[in-house]
Amino acid sequence: MPATYAETWFPVLIQILIAIAVAAAMIGLSALLGRKVKDPVKMSPYESGMKPVGNARERFSVRFYLVAMVFILFDIEAIFLYPWAVIYRQLKLFAFFEMLLFIVLVLCGFFYIWKKGVLNWSVDESRQRISSRESERAA
Repeated sequence: MPATYAETWFPVLIQILIAIAVAAAMIGLSALLGRKVKDPVKMSPYESGMKPVGNARERFSVRFYLVAMVFILFDIEAIFLYPWAVIYRQLKLFAFFEMLLFIVLVLCGFFYIWKKGVLNWSVDESRQRISSRESERAA
């Protein structure tokens, strides 16, 4: 049984150093011993089995990021539902109301983003801006 703090963590330190050495050795040996054949097929960009079209520096719509954040929000909600379902019988009515409150709060966020139009992909942003400007001029 290790007696000191250093004796306790020394095997962990050794394991980390060995892992770093093995990784460095594999990368180094691959660079030294691997074949370096450059041909047009190998050097061409690969994107989902198709040749890429357009510029790689193209800007994404803000809606893309908003939908990604919404996905993460509902993914986290699903993660919280599993432990709740496991201990539901132990906590009984308290667990029910706690999860009900949690789901109501998440649904408030969902209805907010729905009202803001984050989930509406059918309307082009430029058309939306033009229609909002026209409605401002008419008023």
